[in-house]
Parts: sequence; structure tokens; C-alpha cells
Amino acid sequence: MNKLLMTLLGGTVALAAATSASAADSDDGYGISTDFDTVQEGHYLATLGDCAACHTKPGGKPMAGGVALETPFGKLVAPNITPDKATGIGNWNFQQFKSAMTEGKAPVGHLYGAMPYTAYTKVTEKDLRAMWSYLHTVEPVDNDVVANQLPFPFNVRLSLIGWNMINFSKGEFKPNPHKSEEWNRGAYIVEGLGHCGTCHTPKNLIGGDKNSQFLKSSLLENWTVPDITPDDHKGIGEWSKQDLVDYLKDGKNKFDIASGPMAEEVVNSSQYWTEKDLQAVATYLKEGEDGDHQTTPPDPIATDDDRMKSGEHIYADRCAGCHTPDGGGVEGLFPRLANNALMRQDDPTSLIRVVLAGSRAGATDAAPTAPSMPAFSWNMSDEQIANVLTFVRNSWGNSAEAVSPSDVAKLRASLKDD
Repeated sequence: MNKLLMTLLGGTVALAAATSASAADSDDGYGISTDFDTVQEGHYLATLGDCAACHTKPGGKPMAGGVALETPFGKLVAPNITPDKATGIGNWNFQQFKSAMTEGKAPVGHLYGAMPYTAYTKVTEKDLRAMWSYLHTVEPVDNDVVANQLPFPFNVRLSLIGWNMINFSKGEFKPNPHKSEEWNRGAYIVEGLGHCGTCHTPKNLIGGDKNSQFLKSSLLENWTVPDITPDDHKGIGEWSKQDLVDYLKDGKNKFDIASGPMAEEVVNSSQYWTEKDLQAVATYLKEGEDGDHQTTPPDPIATDDDRMKSGEHIYADRCAGCHTPDGGGVEGLFPRLANNALMRQDDPTSLIRVVLAGSRAGATDAAPTAPSMPAFSWNMSDEQIANVLTFVRNSWGNSAEAVSPSDVAKLRASLKDD
């Protein structure tokens, strides 16, 4: 079993030795339940919400904080949320935890939007109580984290009062009576604990979600976070429910292999979701909200364009060996490029990045092989990379804007600075 999961389970196993699974629920004044089933459910919900991604530093103790989050406004560091009384949440009560999760208000003051309380506000009190109880089975760790490392004036927490007025709507998830139970469960996960919109929804100038464009693609740490609406051209319209389930469970399907931040999500979180929850999320994403999700594809760039001709030759020399001459790829090893919405995103940053720096897929229990993409920054110019990507984005059923050499140069410089 995955080492992370074993570590996270450690506190729960210890609790089981002291508490019968059928023990009555108890409340010690801090809102902590000692019921085994409640704690187990809390552990699953914390995994569903991928709490470890931000609160467990690589090689560090579970939930002890220390993960640096780079934002457009500066650096935030995820805090210690173990039950340590001096440096964690050991002196909080449930109401303070609930306020942090659903309102962005903690004993330290207003929280920044990097903590996705704008999504967690939809989580039910029952689920919050289970998570709260689970967190108190995690090993307490003395680790004092300075979370707010933003420069002035962004480090002034009172400014978040105005931010919340513009970007935050408090309220628990309300099921749509016109949709199925499965759809509503999927919506509850995607919009709530799964906080998918935190990455996949474009942001306004002050970092809030553009909710009118929910799940329509964003940019995160020099990765394009793709459109996951039912749009046929840029979204997941051509993916089946099983394609979505396979991707979330295994980190790969016939269209793509998870990399970057999404690989971390699959490895730490979605590979452990129940089959029922995987199916529910797939149902919700495939059906989407009410409304027209389709965009009109642009005309592909003509094959006799100099950029296309150059890109075709580069592709045959550098790419066809793995991705095949017709862009079909090798399922499970090398992603398909032909007729693939991921090639057609408005922002080609991820495509540029994987050609420049390479990429390695995440390894899951179901799919332990983690294929990799080599880096080409050392032997391909900005113009060559731009041309080959322009060719890929306009071949085999794809159509998208050309990639500019200046965009490649900009990202190349940014990656060198990281």
C-alpha cells in the first residue's frame, strides 16, 4: 500500500486499538468524536480533499505543514494542522475549524484564497465533523510555520475583508432537484471538497475565481490547467465516463497521462476514491451544468504554412518515434496527440513546458509504471519548439492558434529562474 496512505492511517489504527468500532460517539468539548467509523470517514474525506498536498511536506510528517505555495502576489506556506497545541490546531474547537473551512476565518485571522474555503464552504457539517475528528488522530508535530510570507500590502489580512466581498459566497451545497443523486454527489465533490475549480477555473486580477467560466481552464505554476467542461473542442466532451474514471484512478487513459500538479492529485488523492465517487464525478463532469458548453473551433493553419512545414519535419525527427507518425501515441505510455482537446487549449504553456523540461507521470497502485517525456531545451531552439507545437495543434483533427517563439523564450527563462 502507498506509504503516504499507511502514514495517514497510522493515527486511525492506533485509535482502533483503544476504541471499539461500535463505540458510542462522544464529544469532549472540542467537538472531537472518538467513534471509529466517524474517524475512518474523516480520513477518507481528508484524502478526497487532498489535504496532504498542501499540508504534508515531501519527507515531512503528515499534516505538519511547510509546503510553499507560489502565488502571483508572493509566497504562502501551508500551516501545521496536526493536533499539536503549540504550533498546530490542538487548541482549536470545532467551531473554529468550521469557520476556517467554510468562511476563511481562523484564530490567526482571515485566511487567503490559497486555502480553498471558497469551495469548502459547500461541505456539510457532518463531513466537517468527521474530518475534524480524523485530524485529531494524526500524530501531533511541533512545527511552527510562518504561513504568511507575502510582501506588503498583501500581507495585511484585513484586506481580505474586501476580497471576500468580491469573490466569496458562503453556503453549504444544495442538491439540484432536477438532477440525479449520482450527479449531485459528483457536484458536491467537484464544487466542494474536491475544489476542482481552485485550479481549473480562470482567475480575476485579484486571484478570485471567474465563476461564470467555471472549470474553463487556468494557469498554475507554469502549467496550463485544462478545460474540463463538456466542450468538444477544448474540454472533455469526447471523453467517455470510463475515460474520466480511468484518468482519476490510474492517472492515464487513451487521451492523456497525468503530469505536473494533476499527477500529484492522482497519486495523493483520486486513486483512493471509491468507485461510486469516481463514477459520480464523471457523471457530473460529462453532463455539466445547464447551458451551452460548445465553442466553435478555429480553422486549422494551412499545411503549406512555413511553420507547419518546419514543424512536420521536426515532428518526424524528434516526436514520431514515441507518439507515432499519425499522432496516435501508445495508450498508457505515450499520450495521443491526434484529435485531442489537450492540444487545443487556448494557452499552450503546458505543451511548451513538457517539450522544454520534460515530464514524468505519477505512479499509482493500479498503474505503477511512470513513463517519462525527455527534455528538449538543450537541443531545440525557441522557433523549433514553437513550430513543432504549431504543427501538432493543427494536425490530425486539431485546430488552434500558432505557438509563438517569444512564448517559448519567456517560459524557458522562467523555468531557469525556478
